[in-house]
Amino acid sequence: AIRIMLTGTHEDMIKIEKSGKLDDWCNENLDWLKQTFGTDNLVSASLHMDEKTPHIHATVVPIVTGERRKAKQELPGKKKYKKKNVESSRLCADDIMSRDKLKEYQNTYAARMQKYGLQRGIEGSETKHISTAQHYRDLFVQSEDLKEDVEILQEEKAEVNEKIRDLYDRKDEAREKFLSMNNFVQEKTKELETIESKIENAWQEYAPYKAQEDLNFVYELFPMMQEQLRVANLCKSVGFTTEAVKKMLSDKELTVTGNLYSPEHKQHFEVQNGKAKIEKEPDNPLKLRLTINGTNILDWFKQKFRELQEALGIRKRPEPGKRQGIKM
Repeated sequence: AIRIMLTGTHEDMIKIEKSGKLDDWCNENLDWLKQTFGTDNLVSASLHMDEKTPHIHATVVPIVTGERRKAKQELPGKKKYKKKNVESSRLCADDIMSRDKLKEYQNTYAARMQKYGLQRGIEGSETKHISTAQHYRDLFVQSEDLKEDVEILQEEKAEVNEKIRDLYDRKDEAREKFLSMNNFVQEKTKELETIESKIENAWQEYAPYKAQEDLNFVYELFPMMQEQLRVANLCKSVGFTTEAVKKMLSDKELTVTGNLYSPEHKQHFEVQNGKAKIEKEPDNPLKLRLTINGTNILDWFKQKFRELQEALGIRKRPEPGKRQGIKM
């Protein structure tokens, strides 16, 4: 049987593997082996991934037919034997592994592997291969080096084992120290959790006061801001949009048509083409008011409420102690 190794350069094979084409490459190699040596002659083919470069080891049985290549080269006078049928099958590695055949294998294999980026070696290269003797001498040197490495590792292993035995001798003491430290850490962790909980609760209780302190500081810096916020909230509560409030705070007058809500009376009141504006109180320039047609909106709501009562025929209740007579 003949062993054949199929592979490429390390860089090319890693590129094939990373691109996800390794299975296709294997199938292509199997197909080439069958076509080159015959399906029946291919005994096995296995992919090896445990070394630096992926490669395939294939085993081929050199079964051939036809006359032997050396049959015509027999020396004169040498005893000749009866030739067998030239068409019968026989084992002959020389026919399969001849120089011409090997060159043909390299050419056909290179042609099949081009799609994976593999290239044939330079034909006629003067590169010399290491002789078998040199190969075995190199292996011997490597073996001696490995023996030396093994001896060093054995010494290191002995030192490690000694340290391990020493650790086992002290494991009880170390275990007690570990348990003691672990208990101490757990106790401190619980104390820390308790302190963090207290800090969180204290912060939650203090946060509103802190926010109010910050707000009061802002009010001191900008005296009108608090008043602007108050009148802005009033505008929002009666039905004005944020955009409308911004315009009125910039001293713009708006024309209003629709319903405005009175929180005091819990009632909507209709306004047609009313003029809404935020302006300063006449007697106190640090106070603001929302007006409808020049009337404070609170007074405007009261007026609208009285008009509604009159429209519904509802009279104002008499004051205590006074009798209301019937008007004739």
